[in-house]
Amino acid sequence: MRKKTRPAFRTEPWHPRAWQVQSLLLAYPDDAFAENLALAERAARTLPRPVAEPLLRFTAHAARTARPAPGRPPGTAPADLAAAYVTTFDHRKRCCPYLTYYAYGDTRKRGLGLVRLKQTYAAAGWRLADDELPDHLAVVLEFAAADPGTGSRLLTEHRAGLELLRLALTDDHAPWAHVLDSVSATLPALAGDDRDAVARLAAEGPPEEQVGLDPYAPPQFLPDPVAGGPR
Repeated sequence: MRKKTRPAFRTEPWHPRAWQVQSLLLAYPDDAFAENLALAERAARTLPRPVAEPLLRFTAHAARTARPAPGRPPGTAPADLAAAYVTTFDHRKRCCPYLTYYAYGDTRKRGLGLVRLKQTYAAAGWRLADDELPDHLAVVLEFAAADPGTGSRLLTEHRAGLELLRLALTDDHAPWAHVLDSVSATLPALAGDDRDAVARLAAEGPPEEQVGLDPYAPPQFLPDPVAGGPR
């Protein structure tokens, strides 16, 4: 039987701009966040409504929440939003922002997936910073903004995981669910196979394996993020 292939995903001219905005908003809210938030809000207003409106809901929430800690000058790390980010993404496994987790769980195959991602970036002439993990959604979106053809393929390959993350964030009433709504609006609708994969992930969770990843990936790729650590 001939193997069915997924039709090519045609990117639109505004997709790179959308993915760059989403990448900024899904990164850890550090000292540069206030500046990035203002930039993201301006850029979001130039996007189609289904993509822009969820982003603007998030930026409005972030603007209210991103207050500096007592005693710190304006423009420094937004303490309240940063704390919520850590609680959401670092302490809740079901809201994991590392896309290979949904495909491979904590198995040896995940290590190979991480290496392949890094090789894909390198082939496109794109080098990660030392503190960046290749499968963090913010990193994948940033790459997609720089290389839409390859980046859109990576995003659609992880379509089921992205949908499960979106649903988990929505269930938790996390503000980043709005950003995932916007990401979904840039991607093809879930097809039958994707829906089946989402249902299976939701019911069974990612694959599990007792053998560690150490022989298959460098230590910096292993997914055990610390509070406010690398994205």
